[in-house]
Amino acid sequence: MKILVINAGSSSLKYQLFDMENENVLVKGLCERIGTTGCITHKVTGAEPYKTDYPMPTHNEAIGLVLSLLTDAEHGVISSIDEIDAVGHRIAHGGEKYKKSTVVDEEVLNYLEGIVPINPLHGPPAILGIRACMSQMENTPQIGVFDTSFYSDIEDFRYIYPLPYKYYEEKQIRRYGFHGTSHRYVASRAAAVVGKDIKDLKIITCHLGNGSSVTAIKNGIAIDTSMGFTPQEGVVMGTRSGSFDPSVLTYIMKTEGLTAEQADNLINKESGLLGISGVSNDARNVSDAAHAGNKRAILAQKIVANSVKKLIGSYFAELNGLDVLVFTAGLGENDNEIRSMICSELDALGIKIDGNKNDNAPHGEEFELTSDGAAVRTFILPTNEELMIARDAAEFVR
Repeated sequence: MKILVINAGSSSLKYQLFDMENENVLVKGLCERIGTTGCITHKVTGAEPYKTDYPMPTHNEAIGLVLSLLTDAEHGVISSIDEIDAVGHRIAHGGEKYKKSTVVDEEVLNYLEGIVPINPLHGPPAILGIRACMSQMENTPQIGVFDTSFYSDIEDFRYIYPLPYKYYEEKQIRRYGFHGTSHRYVASRAAAVVGKDIKDLKIITCHLGNGSSVTAIKNGIAIDTSMGFTPQEGVVMGTRSGSFDPSVLTYIMKTEGLTAEQADNLINKESGLLGISGVSNDARNVSDAAHAGNKRAILAQKIVANSVKKLIGSYFAELNGLDVLVFTAGLGENDNEIRSMICSELDALGIKIDGNKNDNAPHGEEFELTSDGAAVRTFILPTNEELMIARDAAEFVR
């Protein structure tokens, strides 16, 4: 069985083709500059990457090129697109309606178009990618895998905001949560690595990158998560502020005469690591500046680490204990200093990592950081959202 996974952005399109008999990646690639000049990087496993410029006015041309390369005599891995059993699409937001992965048809697309106002960044490109595939693969099932669906079992007292209830009823304002496909994958890996049924575990997963979120998982079910109505809430991120007193924003809007759009830009694109440090939204650049003695860069690192630490503590309380702590994504997997700052002085919760292991952890590999005698096992587990999407799509085919 072969599954094509598509992750469409506004001007980009990532893809991977999986052989689900062994879950191997046959080929992966990236279309960039869709809508302008257009280019593609296409890599068959075991071969050198193939790169070329190619006009891509829309996502239709990008999908057409991908399908052409997949079946190309020199750069392809299949003889016909009919060998693709299903296409799995990463969709950030399923709204109130789609609580699990589903076959996408016009009814689903109409709903997704209807919730674009609450998903303006990720919704439109995902819809474009799905429609492009549907137009060129008429007989191939299109499967939507929603980041929000992992949080469909969170109880109402954890997802309802303390606002007049009419805003939930009339505008669907609530905590939705994001990065769910990543959290779901690393939680399942954590259970496999410790050799226990996920239904017997209490897990906290920390997806830390330019966008970051933390999720509490009990018996395989997400019970709380840090991102909310948008991916803005929770942890301090690359350019996003994370959670803070909302009156600060209304005060700035009043005193500086900001529009709603300008205020949104302030907290989403000018804050976080970038806003605090004044250096960069890239944690690597901030780390370099901190090592050079930049006080604001050091402050930014401390604020990020503390925002994660507070969530771990609160989720420990909600879970009533903890078995496994997981770090994943670019920052979580690769920044030993941030991991050390987060885990310091968490001994009372049973969390203690080995400093030598943490400092010498290999990049891009599963690795245990647990110190001798610690009650909680702590791991670095690289995420694989594409494989999770492929697995969901394969289930529909089966």
